[in-house]
Amino acid sequence: MVQDMMDPEIYLERYEVKLDDGSARLQPGKYRDCLRLGKGEQLDYNAENNVHGERRTLFVVSVPGLNDWAKEHEKQCNPQFEQLPSVGSGVKRALDDQEDMEVDKADESKGISSAKKQCVSVERQAETNGCSSTVLGPDYLINSPLPSRPSMACMVKVYEDFDKYTLNSLMDFVGFLSVDPALDASTLDVEVMKDVESLAELQAQNPSPFLIPRLHAFAVKSLCHANPMLDESLQQPAAVEALHAPQSLETIHKDLRMLLKLCLFDDELAAEYLLCHLISTVYSRSEMQSIGKFTLNICNLPKECLEHYTTKLYEVLELLVPASHYLPMTLETMNTSAFTPKKDYETNKLVSGLLQLAPHTHLVLDETRMQQGKLEANGVQAVQHLANLINNQQLKCDFQYYQIDYNVDIPVLVLSEGRSMLPSDFVLPLKADEKAIQIWEESLKAALHYLQPGRLQQFRNYLTTSRIGQFSVSEEHTEMIQQEFVDMRKANVKSNADDLHCLLVLSRLLGIARGHLTLDKETWHLATEFESKRRQRLQALPKSSASMRN
Repeated sequence: MVQDMMDPEIYLERYEVKLDDGSARLQPGKYRDCLRLGKGEQLDYNAENNVHGERRTLFVVSVPGLNDWAKEHEKQCNPQFEQLPSVGSGVKRALDDQEDMEVDKADESKGISSAKKQCVSVERQAETNGCSSTVLGPDYLINSPLPSRPSMACMVKVYEDFDKYTLNSLMDFVGFLSVDPALDASTLDVEVMKDVESLAELQAQNPSPFLIPRLHAFAVKSLCHANPMLDESLQQPAAVEALHAPQSLETIHKDLRMLLKLCLFDDELAAEYLLCHLISTVYSRSEMQSIGKFTLNICNLPKECLEHYTTKLYEVLELLVPASHYLPMTLETMNTSAFTPKKDYETNKLVSGLLQLAPHTHLVLDETRMQQGKLEANGVQAVQHLANLINNQQLKCDFQYYQIDYNVDIPVLVLSEGRSMLPSDFVLPLKADEKAIQIWEESLKAALHYLQPGRLQQFRNYLTTSRIGQFSVSEEHTEMIQQEFVDMRKANVKSNADDLHCLLVLSRLLGIARGHLTLDKETWHLATEFESKRRQRLQALPKSSASMRN
């Protein structure tokens, strides 16, 4: 995921080198961090053959919130090699799981210059020679959006199509790895850095390549999902492909709906809405709204199950989706955590926040963990940022002097005892079966036992393909919907354009879940039936809980 985008960089794409005998040679500089200069050779800065180019550096991190099963599957897809011997004993980042590759490193027989700083290489100095006193910590440098689930980081240099890269987007990069020790600014001595205005910025922009390696990309691909089982660029293990006999989409849909019903106290309507939430995505945007978002608030959870139910439910959900994050809304979390990215001008770095997540990372907000107490200023802002994310599917980045909203696509599920204080597209009071409440722990254990590898593979692929699938509404059915909505308005004066929008989104997802490519009359009537039942449940709630819309 693209976490930060650094300033443009001018480099020598081709440069002329003067040799001892007075002759000269041309040296390519593309896809390199360091100039290649032999002993006694000098760079001719004024040579007419020198060609300057522009490249951009993207600070990328592994997908925040990527679940363990997805990580394990990626490892199975990649052949294992022994650790690269060229990296040496100073490795801070494990490379044993990566494929063998050529590494651009310091050549002992040559002097090497930094292409970015245009200065000679500086070897590691002992502390007695006066090393920099300012050393930024690895946590700050790696800048994981989710500190409790640290990501790996890499600085990727790209050479074309700069406008296609956007913050928080999912990308695949293939390129030349560079781990030259000369790229580590923290090893420079005082003499080299005496004219540097900001040591912190120098180190933030030039961290140790053993902690944050460099990659010069020559092939880039945008990703529409993070499911490694459906990644065509990965060599899928034969054992995984043969896990389970193929099942019809109808059977998979029925089985998954049964599983969710089991996890939701035998509430079939809740299972339908949760399934729609799991396959939802923002498929269109207008100036006023993000179309397709499906923020779901499941409330009215049984009080006797609150202590452990939400975490046990999340254990099931994280097995189904590639990336997700469980966020307990405790006072401590709300008052102390950074939720949105903020620009640190001292280091010229965009410091990440909890909500800087990759597209389609399912965010589960557990409001049952909120205790009595006071929301401080940071807590109030956190609620505002969550509301902005839910309402607009936008992430507000703080540049201190101004703020910029970036489009995101993060499905949000809110679990609460009463109606949530956060906005949502659909509020669904749970209608729990009494017997199911008594055996809820056994039910969730049974659900985990039911999720055998072959069945899990089918569910995971079904959810991903459903989310990225195409769906359309014919003119005939558009007219039918318009006429039926007019009739609904006559029967219920309170119906408005928002109700129509919710019905369209719900009917679309119900159709996709059942394998349809277009909306039909049966699916539309099913959506209206479900919405009618949901609103009846809302009306049955205490007035203090049901006073808000949706």
